[in-house]
Amino acid sequence: MEYKNEIRKITAAEFFPAVVHMKTENWRLVQICASCIEGGYEMSYSFCLRYDMVTLRLEVAEDEEVASITQIYPCAFLQENEAEQLFGVKIKTIKPDYKDKLYRIDVETPFKKKE
Repeated sequence: MEYKNEIRKITAAEFFPAVVHMKTENWRLVQICASCIEGGYEMSYSFCLRYDMVTLRLEVAEDEEVASITQIYPCAFLQENEAEQLFGVKIKTIKPDYKDKLYRIDVETPFKKKE
């Protein structure tokens, strides 16, 4: 049996339609990961269907907002709050939004690149 493991680089305009498509095709959200890159962040959204995995990769400028996917995948709220609090990614309309209170940390956005 052959398994699919694919990484798709997508644009901001392609992001929301791609997530909706994954949901309509019954893909499960498994992980949201943020990492710092030059000038902003790379957001990775991993989905699985049976034994196949697809990761959508989105580059986001530091001052750019990313739409929350909690309306489509309610479980995303934890990982979106984490990306917002730990990295400083601007995610709009997270439901529920913990307003940087998900973790008890002493340093604001500890994983964000410091100048």
